[in-house]
Amino acid sequence: MRHPRSKAPDPYAAKPSLSVVIPCYNEVNTVKDIVKRVLDVDIVDEVVIVDDGSTDGTRDILAEIEAQCHSKVKIFYHERNQGKGAALVTGFKETSCEVIIIQDADFEYDPREYPLLLKPIQEGVATVVYGSRFLGGARKAMNFWNMVANKGLTLITNILFNAILSDMETCYKCFRREVVENMQIHARGFDFEPEFTAKVLRQGIRIVEVPISYYGREYDEGKKIKWTDAPIAAWTLFKYRFFS
Repeated sequence: MRHPRSKAPDPYAAKPSLSVVIPCYNEVNTVKDIVKRVLDVDIVDEVVIVDDGSTDGTRDILAEIEAQCHSKVKIFYHERNQGKGAALVTGFKETSCEVIIIQDADFEYDPREYPLLLKPIQEGVATVVYGSRFLGGARKAMNFWNMVANKGLTLITNILFNAILSDMETCYKCFRREVVENMQIHARGFDFEPEFTAKVLRQGIRIVEVPISYYGREYDEGKKIKWTDAPIAAWTLFKYRFFS
């Protein structure tokens, strides 16, 4: 199914229902606050948290959240760590709303910006929206080599799929639920980002980007992605362009 090439925005369109999927692994210091921040956004209808085998006390925090019996929150558990991609696949299957946003369980991304991501979908001009860290939003200085890796992978994406993205690796991906309903996702780790992007672009869907703020954390603060994930991401892009 190809997304229409152009469509006049409808600023009066009804808001679609919104699920937020939070993959979570060893985030004992941030998960409680980030869930509160997500719930404070009044356009959120459902929060699906998937704990991916945490061992640092995160599960105790999630048990506290679960005990509050909040009507919007659903929590699922992997018995062992399988990776971000695996947690997202579990989360997608448990959503029930029309639109899904991915949210990390830390403070790098600001849930108050959900309306920016949802607007192009609500107005009918997009099926998939990415929040870009490189389009002028407020940004904490990023590690130089992380920036190089991000821009390099985004360039490879644009060359392989004839796109003009500025931030393929962003966490903030917002999309209609039907985009993933029939999408078979093999990624188990951070290779989710290139696999999802490749499969969206191969469907002929043009991704809309909006500027977002970004407050990246350091490795001693719990950042998990490493330089070794970059070649895996590059191979994933080539694989789904030419061999799958």
